[in-house]
Amino acid sequence: MLDNFAQRLIEPALKRVARQLVRINVTANQLTLAGFAVGLLAAVLIAQRAYGAGLALLLLSRLCDGLDGAVARQTQPSDRGGFLDITLDFIFYAAVVLAFAFADPAANALAAAALLAGFMGTGSSFLAFAVMAAKRQMGKQMPSGKSFYFLGGLTEGTETLGFFVAMCLWPAQFALLAWVFAGLCVVTTLARVVSGYKAID
Repeated sequence: MLDNFAQRLIEPALKRVARQLVRINVTANQLTLAGFAVGLLAAVLIAQRAYGAGLALLLLSRLCDGLDGAVARQTQPSDRGGFLDITLDFIFYAAVVLAFAFADPAANALAAAALLAGFMGTGSSFLAFAVMAAKRQMGKQMPSGKSFYFLGGLTEGTETLGFFVAMCLWPAQFALLAWVFAGLCVVTTLARVVSGYKAID
């Protein structure tokens, strides 16, 4: 829901940093892989209850995730890069949730399972529509700078990051936050199913 607003807000700064990275021959795929590696390390730290350090690396990971697209747009965007980016993003999201389950299984495991199930709904509806949109050549409606056309919703990347930050800041409230976010994922999934079904006539 907030992705377009967040992108407009931070895009000028990302462009400036991306220009410097292009000058020293840093590629978009390198940033994608670096961000993923840092994100997995953040998950490891969270699983060990090092929430502050985990949060710092989580934010660094998402910075790389923003910069990879900015660098790609200043060089040569590719389908391979888009595929790598979205695939590793979903693995990262799941790893963070799983990390909280490891950190405190008794308190967090059920809520983490519910949130992972919610991610299955949002992820499958997101990608399934993208496949149909590509098949029907709906690319003219593609959001700016994106690799493919997709449906938005209540729970996009910005909201996910916001909840992850809150979970790291208040780990004792993980279960409550996870249940709330899982519920929002259900709403997003239902809205995408209805909207997608209507759009594909």
